Amino acid sequence: MEQPVHHFSELFEQLGLPSDAQSIERFIQRHSPLPEEMALADAPCWNEGQAEFLREAVEEDADWAEVVDHLDASMHKNA
Repeated sequence: MEQPVHHFSELFEQLGLPSDAQSIERFIQRHSPLPEEMALADAPCWNEGQAEFLREAVEEDADWAEVVDHLDASMHKNA
C-alpha cells in the first residue's frame, strides 16, 4: 500500500503551528540553526507532544518521516 505524501505545511498544521509559507519561514529562521549534535525533537522550541510526534515519526519510519527529515535539514542548515 502506498503511503500518503505530506506537504511541509501539513506538518506544521499537525504540530499545531501556523502553516502558511511566511509563518513557516519565520519559525525556521527564529529557531535555527540547531546545533549539529541536537536531534530535531530535542530542540527547545517544541512542547512535549510536538517533540514526541517528531521523534515517533522518525523512529517508526511513519508516513510523516520524509517531511520531518526535511524540517530537520532546514533547521540544521548552516549549523
